[in-house]
Amino acid sequence: MSVVSGASHQNAEEGSDAMSEAWLLFPQARSRVRRTLHWLRIITAYVLLPAGLLFPGAASPATGQESPTAVVRATLDAVFHIVDDPQLKPATQAKQRRGLLEQVIAERFDYEEMSKRTLAARWKALNDQDRQEFVQLFKAFLSDQYAARIEGYAGERVVYLSERTANGYAEVRTRLVSDKLDFPMDYRLTNKAGAWYAYDVIVDGVSLVMNYRSQFTKIMAESSFQDLLRRLRERPTKDTAKN
Repeated sequence: MSVVSGASHQNAEEGSDAMSEAWLLFPQARSRVRRTLHWLRIITAYVLLPAGLLFPGAASPATGQESPTAVVRATLDAVFHIVDDPQLKPATQAKQRRGLLEQVIAERFDYEEMSKRTLAARWKALNDQDRQEFVQLFKAFLSDQYAARIEGYAGERVVYLSERTANGYAEVRTRLVSDKLDFPMDYRLTNKAGAWYAYDVIVDGVSLVMNYRSQFTKIMAESSFQDLLRRLRERPTKDTAKN
């Protein structure tokens, strides 16, 4: 039986604005990326925040008792708790709201694993300093994307379909449903020390990791890894763009 809970999505008319920063960083993205990147960013905003931080009764990663589906469900509830908190809605609280979102998502999104998979073979050739810098820059890039737009979401439904686990990895299949949209979202997780952490999201068949791997590989092929770092360092943040 499918389980339904509340979720959120960004208004469709904001899609073109949502793409603007990606084109500054990746001006030659492919047409399929153009169609799907809007929803990939929306789902990035949803990915696996720790319910335990906002809901003390939820399972803690240290217990090793949580299932992948339970992590996804509790995490989405945590997102909605932040978005719906009336004390965090005023514009004067935007910085605090963003900081809270960035803090909690770091607890459930394995940015190092995602970085390894995004850079693929290139990761092995990097020294520790370059690895650490890339992880932090990539984390900041994704955090800025979801935090800048999450306020515009409206109530939708997440339908939980199934869960598969094997050898320390899991995939939780869901659908985002409303009167205007209905498409699949599959969350991929890895188990570390008994806790599940997200490292990829598949939106309508398109992998977030593979999307950025394609773009980053193109940048490095045409210039260098150091140029990729430079672009990530110098990209305009949403806060900067508003000033």
